[in-house]
Amino acid sequence: MNDFITALRLEFEAYADPKIAAEQKAYLRNRFLFYGIKTPVRRAMQKPFLAKEYLPPKEDLENLVRFLWSRPQREYHYFAQELVQKYTEQFEKKDILLLECMITHNSWWDTVDSIATKLVKAYFKKCPDQRDQYIEKWLSSENIWLQRTCLIFQLLEKEKTDLKLLEHVINSLLRSREFFINKAIGWMLRDYSRTDSEWVLDFVERTELHSLSRKEALRLII
Repeated sequence: MNDFITALRLEFEAYADPKIAAEQKAYLRNRFLFYGIKTPVRRAMQKPFLAKEYLPPKEDLENLVRFLWSRPQREYHYFAQELVQKYTEQFEKKDILLLECMITHNSWWDTVDSIATKLVKAYFKKCPDQRDQYIEKWLSSENIWLQRTCLIFQLLEKEKTDLKLLEHVINSLLRSREFFINKAIGWMLRDYSRTDSEWVLDFVERTELHSLSRKEALRLII
C-alpha cells in the first residue's frame, strides 16, 4: 500500500501547477488545497493506478481510502472516490461505514454529489436491506451532506425512482434553510420531471416547498 501511495504522490507532484492550484482553491471557496491538475489531465495520469491488474486487494481498500481522504490536497479525494468505483461489485454491508466517512469528512458538493450518485446508489442496489435504516439515520443526523445524499442518490433512475421514498425524504427536509438541501430537492424533482412531469407538478402543488426548490423543480416544465 505504501508503494502505491508513494507512486501516486510522485505523479501528482510531477503534474502540479501552482497557478491552476490557486484557481481551483478559490473556486471551492478556499476550503481545500490542490496540486493544480485539471480533471482530464488527472484522469489520464491516474489511469494506470486504476487498471484492474494493479488495483489493491479489496481488503486494503478501506485503509487506503481513509488515508487518501486524510490528505490535504483535493486530488487525493477525487482519486479515492474513483478508486472505490472499481469495487462496487464487491461491496459488502460494512462498506457503508466507509462511504459515510467519505461523505462527512472534507465535505463539499464536488465530492458528495459523486459519492451519492455513483457509490451510495451502487451500494444500496448491492445491499438493499441496508437502505431504509441508513436513510433514516442520515435524515435525522443534522449533517447536510448526509441529508443531501438521501435526496440525490436516486438521480437518473427515471421510472425506477422510488417515489414513496423520495416524498418521504423531501417531506423530512422541508423546514431546512440550507441552500444545498433546498437546491438538491429542486434538482431531484427537476430530474424526475423528465420522466413524469405531471407527478412533479402535482407534488409541487401539494407541498410547501422552499422557493428555491420550487423554482428548480419547475425549470423544465414552466
